[in-house]
Amino acid sequence: MKKIALYIHIPFCKQKCLYCDFPSYSHKEELMDKYIEALNKEILEKTKEYKIESLFIGGGTPSYLNNENLKSLLNTINKLNFIENVEKTIECNPGTINKEKLEIILNGGINRISFGLQSTNNEILKKIGRIHTYEEFKENYILARKIGFKNINIDMMFGLPNQSLNIWLESLKEVTELNPEHISSYSLIIEEKTPFYSLYNKDLLDLPSEEEERKMYELGRDFLESKGYYQYEISNYAKENKECFHNKIYWECKEYIGVGSSSSSYIDGFRIVNDSNVKNYIEKMQNNESVEVDRYKNTIKDEMEEYMFMGLRLNEGVSKMEFKQKFNTNIDSIYGNVIEKNIKRGLLQMKDDKLSLTVKGISLANEAMSDFILEK
Repeated sequence: MKKIALYIHIPFCKQKCLYCDFPSYSHKEELMDKYIEALNKEILEKTKEYKIESLFIGGGTPSYLNNENLKSLLNTINKLNFIENVEKTIECNPGTINKEKLEIILNGGINRISFGLQSTNNEILKKIGRIHTYEEFKENYILARKIGFKNINIDMMFGLPNQSLNIWLESLKEVTELNPEHISSYSLIIEEKTPFYSLYNKDLLDLPSEEEERKMYELGRDFLESKGYYQYEISNYAKENKECFHNKIYWECKEYIGVGSSSSSYIDGFRIVNDSNVKNYIEKMQNNESVEVDRYKNTIKDEMEEYMFMGLRLNEGVSKMEFKQKFNTNIDSIYGNVIEKNIKRGLLQMKDDKLSLTVKGISLANEAMSDFILEK
């Protein structure tokens, strides 16, 4: 039986954050029951021929589901064929979680929580549209530990409005004192069709400069490594053997199934996208219609680009031998000039079989990776 990773999308949020462009919605609670029914059906249909090697329930805010819907979803998941000792993650947001819900999640077989915190500064949390305080997050985190969760990630953000280097350092200190197994550290990206995009265009966001943001990245990297967190990907840090297995599936360009509205899959070289309209998704599942709205086959050039873009995000980099096995050609015949140019610039390094970003290259990752776009 073929192994595959499974992503389950929950599109509901109590309140949408001001920077978020993810396919998630607030004030659609009336659709939750029917959505979970449709989702359960799709999960069983799409996974019956596979053995699941990792599970990630993301959103939106999965922890915003009510107890009955959460139980129903977890009961369906527990009917699937999993490998042994599989990583099963659910995203939780402070302000949507309590003791009973955490017990349902743990008893339902989930063994990893990813908490969305973003900052420990309450003024900044309010500024970016979060529904919780740092104190509420801390209560939820301590409760999750008490109930029995032994693998927890905390999402953090830098480059936020009114965030200084000192505020960022203070947040990192407070978070590492909690001793989570994994920390994700993302920079703010101003996305179109978000409230922040509108504020940014009106010059109403007090954002750090590019130089300050670069210093925040470097400060975060150095501080987290000093606290025992190994950087294994541009934005991700883990204690020993606590890397997120599911996310590595994406970075290593391995196959995965996505279920739920707006989810995407990568199977047999095809990129498949589900309908993002929650009502349409529900109706199509009820009527036994396909929920796919896009399906396309990657070209060899697409595959090569994705392999380089995703692989270079990982600290271990990409393997020249694996490239040859995957594409039946030498990496230097495709990217030789690009590799040589970026090694000379100090952005790439070659160690044995692995090509990876240097420390300087990680800070200028977008610049380095753009060179790997192939002419169509």
